[in-house]
Amino acid sequence: MNPSRLPPPKQRRHLCICLNKAALCVRFITKRFIGEYDHKKEVTYRCSRVVDQEAVDLEILDVACKESSVASLESSIRWADGFLLLYSITQRLSFLEVPRLKKLIEQTKQSLVVPTVLVANKADLEIGREVTAEEGQRLAKDLRCGFKELSVAEAVSPVEAAVFQLIRLVLDQQRPLPDRRSYMLTVRHALTKKLTRSKTMQW
Repeated sequence: MNPSRLPPPKQRRHLCICLNKAALCVRFITKRFIGEYDHKKEVTYRCSRVVDQEAVDLEILDVACKESSVASLESSIRWADGFLLLYSITQRLSFLEVPRLKKLIEQTKQSLVVPTVLVANKADLEIGREVTAEEGQRLAKDLRCGFKELSVAEAVSPVEAAVFQLIRLVLDQQRPLPDRRSYMLTVRHALTKKLTRSKTMQW
């Protein structure tokens, strides 16, 4: 084959999972849930997924934030294309840690537009809830993040939905500008069409 006709090498997208939640990574990659982890170091997972008919190679870095120095965190942030920020609905302190991390991400990336999804975990533990869903949604809006409340222990599909949401944000940001405009126009047209159909059905 003519070397000039070889397809370009596939780009590997780098996702960063902050707040030390290896269980989510393992759930996403293997679909299995293993409850307790006690690692003190960053762990990298590799996998491939098809998102909206596009094959995507992933490297997912699970960061033990409490054990990492600021310099180490900044290095991980520079490496990553997108971020999942996790907190537990049963631990308000983990929720209060999120704004500091988001600020560090924005300062390190030197941008207010960074693909990020805020994930509220342990939604199955309603009795021990310390953070309401409304608080999570409000924080996500303030920090310009996507938002998902889920239970890693209960099911794999919400975990996949959260990671896929982040992947879509990363892919959209990495599209050439004309493609991004076209994509946004397509989305806007689809939403307008859906809204128009909804109003028609009401009458």
